[in-house]
Amino acid sequence: MAISLSKGQKVDLTKGNPGLSKVIIGLGWDVNKYDGGKDFDLDASVFLLGENGKVTNDADFVFYNNPSGGNGSIVHSGDNRTGAGDGDDEQIIVELKEIPANIQRVAFTITIHDGEGRNQNFGQVSNSYVRILNEETNEELIRYDLGEDFSIETALVVGELYRHNNEWKFSAIGSGYQGGLAALATDFGLQVG
Repeated sequence: MAISLSKGQKVDLTKGNPGLSKVIIGLGWDVNKYDGGKDFDLDASVFLLGENGKVTNDADFVFYNNPSGGNGSIVHSGDNRTGAGDGDDEQIIVELKEIPANIQRVAFTITIHDGEGRNQNFGQVSNSYVRILNEETNEELIRYDLGEDFSIETALVVGELYRHNNEWKFSAIGSGYQGGLAALATDFGLQVG
């Protein structure tokens, strides 16, 4: 049975699941009905962070246009432009044992493509979640439902995997940002041009 987390909670991933090596990070959301007239395009992205909380190079930023990072240990399944239907809207496959040793944290984010330009924000999005599945058995191990705490934000850090005593843990973060993907990328040490 999956462990359900609240904002700020942390949980062991590998210690309680010995032998776990490959997980699927599923991210999902629903868009509320509104009269803006423009489609919503939400995107999942991953930042591979060193000890200093920053990416070491552009390859440590995984998204639909750079679908693989960490020497192939993190693979993005592709862009879902509508968010329609049940289940995960986007997935990231993570080979825990293959993540390079210099990567201490793996941050998972959801952003609204051109949110400012389209006058869209996470106040118009509901049922956002992140979940971790055992890739081998498809069993849901961890789930974090973000709730409806957002209004003007256009980017969210939903959670992160992090190393602790040679084990991987998961932290439910749920922090919102204004400025979309560019603001997140800058915070995580990427040069945005």
